[in-house]
Amino acid sequence: MSATAVPAPAPHPTALPLFTRRAALLGAGGLLALPALGRDAKPQPAAPTVWPHALAVPGGVARLSLGPAATRPVAQARQGHADVPVLVLGDAIEWTAVVGIPLAAMPGDAHITVATADGGTRQVAYTVAPKQYKEQHLKVSPRTVDLSPEDQARYERERDHQAQVMATFSEQPAGGALQSLRMQVPVPGRRSSSFGLRRVFNGQPRNPHSGMDIAAATGTPIVAPLPGKVIDVDDYFFNGGTVWLDHGQGLLTMYCHLSSMDVRVGDVLRAGEAFCKVGATGRVTGPHLHWGVMLNRTMVDPALFL
Repeated sequence: MSATAVPAPAPHPTALPLFTRRAALLGAGGLLALPALGRDAKPQPAAPTVWPHALAVPGGVARLSLGPAATRPVAQARQGHADVPVLVLGDAIEWTAVVGIPLAAMPGDAHITVATADGGTRQVAYTVAPKQYKEQHLKVSPRTVDLSPEDQARYERERDHQAQVMATFSEQPAGGALQSLRMQVPVPGRRSSSFGLRRVFNGQPRNPHSGMDIAAATGTPIVAPLPGKVIDVDDYFFNGGTVWLDHGQGLLTMYCHLSSMDVRVGDVLRAGEAFCKVGATGRVTGPHLHWGVMLNRTMVDPALFL
């Protein structure tokens, strides 16, 4: 089980990619079969679902219709004192915003802000439902809970660097627009710790668990769940060996506690391509992958993308 630390994000603007019309029209919740043409036409296979599961709770994902528009709408979500760009997919017939909801979000009314063609803005509202996450007590090395001045200084340097990594918002980092946001599991294994658990280390409360832990033996290969570009490779105090991938429009994934990192910043990966290996580096209780998924600079439940 991990004690992965994710620092607070910072704002950063840029452009957005597009989905195909076919992908944008795939519906809100399941598999849609394309209609057969002609009396003798054979039934067509169901098209794949492109969206993550919509679950508007703290740590979840909201999927919001923005309606038709000639060009992709620019949408933003308010996080603290910053307006953060939101992933928007679709075409002129229908645009959809996919919004990550912070674990710290309070249940109740929420909204994103969308720029309009006349230079103004409009709000698209949604409701955040309550969700109670369980509590987990862990025993780890005392030096990873009560930090020395040297370790505290190192952590703060790493926190600032990772905040810059998490501000990444690119158009098409893997060379083309994604055709689906559904991800494959990056490594086989037992889910040893779930997203959102309230963590207590050596009796001291800490931030909730910001990813999914998958138990696997040291050296087990990890594969990219979607096409993406490597934007960070480093060894961190809490996270150990770590790789960040950019999948476009603020959709990032994070892989921690690695024993081997077989990529460099700038490498472009195909979905299913191995790029690192499971380990037990950083603050851990045993070998596993800590896998994080980030949308509009907030960590969300990776299970919603499987």
